[in-house]
Amino acid sequence: MKPTLQAVADAVGVSRSTVSNAYSRPDQLSVALRERILEAAQQLGYPGPNPTARSLRRGFVGSIGVLFTSQLSYAFTDPFAVRFLAGVGVAAERHGTSMLLVPLPPAVTDARRAVENAAVDGFCVYCVADEEWALDVIRQRGLPFVSTASRDNAGADERFVGIDERAAAHSAAAHVAGLGHRRVALLADSVLPDAPAGPLTLAGVDQVPHPTTRGRLTGFADAFAEVGVGWAELTLVNVLGNSRRAAAEAIAGLFDQPAPPTAVLAGSDVLALGVLDALAARPAHDRPTVSVTGFDDVPEAAAAGLTTVRQPAEEKGRIAAELLLDPPADAAAGHVLLPTALVVRASTGPVPRS
Repeated sequence: MKPTLQAVADAVGVSRSTVSNAYSRPDQLSVALRERILEAAQQLGYPGPNPTARSLRRGFVGSIGVLFTSQLSYAFTDPFAVRFLAGVGVAAERHGTSMLLVPLPPAVTDARRAVENAAVDGFCVYCVADEEWALDVIRQRGLPFVSTASRDNAGADERFVGIDERAAAHSAAAHVAGLGHRRVALLADSVLPDAPAGPLTLAGVDQVPHPTTRGRLTGFADAFAEVGVGWAELTLVNVLGNSRRAAAEAIAGLFDQPAPPTAVLAGSDVLALGVLDALAARPAHDRPTVSVTGFDDVPEAAAAGLTTVRQPAEEKGRIAAELLLDPPADAAAGHVLLPTALVVRASTGPVPRS
């Protein structure tokens, strides 16, 4: 039979609580007594208290969850996600806790179950398309959370770390508009649930559920509205996944139209790099001059000469975890807005002459 804590207690002649303290509260025992208990446990083959049961008794698990909408591989392949998680890891190590990645399955029922069953002390809500339902589940569990997407209905005491998505996107679009571009495509990942890849018609940007995507598209639209280009005149392109290949496939057909876009503004650097891939794949004699912008300033952006919006990925992750693990006493200090900067490189230029 599997050895138990009681068997160890009987072998040493002490109580069950004394054996438990040898593992969880060693400062309560003398060094000699603790060594006797651990030696007896080893001889009996007792592995120690069940960690799940122990966490229930303590009232905490010792792990924070990072919630995101995508396959698990996204956390290890997306360059911005990798840097964000590195920042979370720095804070987690500092507080002696661990990190649990919680990708959400496409089906809402399965996604709710993932949030309900995650053994964590709180959540960093990193990238969730429509996060209200997820936050409701987290609240029902009585757990704290930190969001990285600004929400109009957020409570004053809710913790947030992020950027002004709208203003940051506006800076990129204003730069492109200032270069004279008026035929423009806006490229974003999963603009609408279940929408096909390629050009997508929306009555307004308010129909986009993902708060981050909505903020960036709104910023793009604001800048072009200022130069007389309305939302209906912009070409919105939906991409199925934040990958270079998906972006290249979604955008390629636009360059064969009679009046192709002279500029493409992407919602991420990965998508923008996919646009550059699509252009590079065309024959030299049939390769239009197109200005391209990205968002994030991942390491690959500089090598590609990509004009983009820079935001501090690792700092964002670190602060998110710090707000969760060491919340400030002042609720206002739990709302952190990080700086961004437009980085102009070779991928943007004036409208080519006809």
